[in-house]
Amino acid sequence: MKNLKYWIMLILASFFWAGNYTLGKAVVAQVTPLQLTFVRWLFASILMLIIATIIEKPNWKQVFKSWPILLFLGFNGLIGYNMALYTALKYTTPVNASLVSALNPALMVAVSAVVLHERLSKLQKLGIVFSLSGVMVILTQGNLARIVSLDFNRGDLLMLIAIAVWTVYSIVGKRLKTIKPITASAAAALLSTLVMLPVVVYQTKAPIVLNTSGILSVVYIVLFPSVGSLMFWNLSVRQIGAAAAGVTLNLIPVFTSLFSILMGESITLPQIIGGLMVFAGVYTTSGLLENQIEKGKKKRGEAV
Repeated sequence: MKNLKYWIMLILASFFWAGNYTLGKAVVAQVTPLQLTFVRWLFASILMLIIATIIEKPNWKQVFKSWPILLFLGFNGLIGYNMALYTALKYTTPVNASLVSALNPALMVAVSAVVLHERLSKLQKLGIVFSLSGVMVILTQGNLARIVSLDFNRGDLLMLIAIAVWTVYSIVGKRLKTIKPITASAAAALLSTLVMLPVVVYQTKAPIVLNTSGILSVVYIVLFPSVGSLMFWNLSVRQIGAAAAGVTLNLIPVFTSLFSILMGESITLPQIIGGLMVFAGVYTTSGLLENQIEKGKKKRGEAV
């Protein structure tokens, strides 16, 4: 299979990110979303700088000449996305947050069509509408009357902001071809921590204290969703594109649901129905359904 290793990387990235939803909710009960975001990228940037120096051997002076776009990527994909995500987890469940995030692939295709002028077929447009409908089922908990009263969970709405920010990050990041992916991730993470530092110092009136489970959760978040997922995602997106890579993000709610069930949480019927609608919509939007239809036509033609 072509690009098999990149697809494996994307699956692992989604698996690691699913853990971030579950463990992130536990950690933000002890620290603020800003503090968690800062600690996460402070340690992740150090690790990625070391890995980039060993593997890619960049000229750091040349790299930081591109600081405006690196700062933009860091502000969006690292600070913006994670602040929105961790704040959302204070108000909604990891499963709900991950199900709303499943809209991301369809959003990437839609934004790519507008920004990059990529044409969408009728099936792809239908898929986007179906995905949006599934998200509305999740947002309203199956009671669509809430749309009229605008009665939504603030955490679910914050997840919509999070996926919009991540879409911008992925599309802009794809265009950054002059800097190798691990190096770009490391530099963006470092710049992000520098931007957050004065705000964190101002906000933190006392030392950050975590219990043992909180410390272990942060270690996981630094090593896997931060370093592992980010490097796997950036490497893969450059090879196969944001729209195609975005399809694997559908695995995040699947893995998150499994983690949540293992931790004793229940899954509601609206979550299941809405999630299936989102998956079906993304499957259509990604072009996979059209490919299957085309293959079916060819087989029938060959049979005749």
